[in-house]
Parts: sequence; structure tokens; C-alpha cells
Amino acid sequence: MKHLHHVSLKDHCTFRIGGIAKDFFLPQNMEEMVDLIRQHRKQRRPFWILGGGANTLFPDEEITISIISTKEMNNYHHDGQTIYAESGMVLDTWVLNTIRQDLQGTECLSGIPGTLGGALFMNAGAYGQEISDHLVSVTVLTKDNEILKIPKNQCGFSYRMASHIQKTIILAGSWQLPKGDAVLLLAKRKEILTQRRKKQPLDYPSAGSVFKRPPGAYASQLIDQAGLKGTRIGGAQVSEKHAGFIINTGNATCQDVLELIELCRQTVREHFGHELELEQRLCPACPNT
Repeated sequence: MKHLHHVSLKDHCTFRIGGIAKDFFLPQNMEEMVDLIRQHRKQRRPFWILGGGANTLFPDEEITISIISTKEMNNYHHDGQTIYAESGMVLDTWVLNTIRQDLQGTECLSGIPGTLGGALFMNAGAYGQEISDHLVSVTVLTKDNEILKIPKNQCGFSYRMASHIQKTIILAGSWQLPKGDAVLLLAKRKEILTQRRKKQPLDYPSAGSVFKRPPGAYASQLIDQAGLKGTRIGGAQVSEKHAGFIINTGNATCQDVLELIELCRQTVREHFGHELELEQRLCPACPNT
């Protein structure tokens, strides 16, 4: 178990925004994670689970709650078409591993940042595929400190949601994937990555899509039609390339991003009557959370 002190959270999230974490833990496997969580709960010590930080906004100030990173929980193995992986494994590495093993059903997730745990937490998806498509079960730690293996049909998966496991701590997952052809799948992966580079502002730090897709519309189109593309507050900007992204132009603060999020919500509500639901996660220490 690694226990670090005074860690800059800018180095642990794709937004490159955040203050200092007083205590930063890196469990090496599922067993260490479970022991650490149980210890925190016994001591009534608050904590925050961090995966790849690809969907997270941290405050600018020092954070006194424990940050527990899953980054080094990346055990992976396969038995034929059955895949098992711990929650800290990088999602894109998992995708590439499955493709190289001639297994399909993950290739359209290529290039999505973050870890498997985060992907399962929000049922990540793209280009017609979702992380839950070929899922068998998710291993979680419950609020009662029980380790449970929950079948896919009991996880409550829907669009960018896994309602029945979002109050648990995701430890690992298992999948049963169809056979495929690695050559064809790698070609599809290359196509997906090219599309991402064309459509998304990958040259700037961000935390991906800010809002979930509202019913019958697209958040990016609503924000664009409201005239907000390119709008800046401090160092935060609604991307001119894709209005569904807020980017860090170099010196954005957490407050800059929060104010820009609220401006987008308010303007879209006034123009179109849609309520934009946040897809990104705000650390509990963020203002107004």
C-alpha cells in the first residue's frame, strides 16, 4: 500500500485542475482496497475514490479528505472468451488487450480516457457500444462492507448510468466477449481514434463531455445554438471544436469551470427549456457540492 502526502491533484486528473491532497492512497490490489475502505469507515474518516481522473473536477484548495486512487489496481486475466479485470485498469488498455486476443465488442470504446471502474460507474459508451454490453458481473464493496458479485441484470444499467451500483465501490468486472478478428478490429479501432481526434478538442485538458444527452436533443447542439461556443470565464472555455466540452486553456480554476457550467445550464434552460444534467463528477470538496 502506498500512502503519499501533499500530492498535487492536477497531476491526477485530465482537467489539470486541483489543489493539494493531504493524504493520497494507492492500494495495489482489490484486497488492499477493501482493507483500506473498511479502515476509513471504522474511523469515520471521509474519502473519495479516484480512477483515472478523466471525468472529475477537483477544488483549487487543499483537500483534507483521503483520496484513494485505483490506478495501481490493474490485475487482468482471460480464459478463452471470459475477461476479468480490476477497476483501476486503464479502459483503453483493456480495449487493446481484448482486441489482441481476437475478441470483439469493445473496439468502439477505443480512446475513451479513464479506468474500468469509472467506465462501469457511468456505463461509458460510444459509437453504439457500451461497457455493459457483454458484462457478466461486477464485484463491489457495499456500504455494509460486504464484497458482492452483482450480475449485469441487477446493476441497473441505462444511458450513462448504473443506478444499482453507484452507491457501492466498484472493485472489478468480468465479461464474456464474442470472437472476432484482431486485424479487422484494429482497423476499426484506428477509425474510431481518427474520428475522436477530428471531433474532440484533444489538444487541451478537459474532463470529456460535461453534460449527459437530454431527451430528444444533444447537449453540444443546444449549447452551440445558444451562442455559447467559445465562451470563456477565466481560463475555462466552451470548446470551439465541440461545444459539449469545457477545456482548460492553461490556467483555469475550479471556480472558472463551475461558473461556466452554470452559465451553460442557465442559458440552455432559458432558450430551450432543457435541464442539462452533469455527466462529470465534482469532488465533495468543490464549492456548491
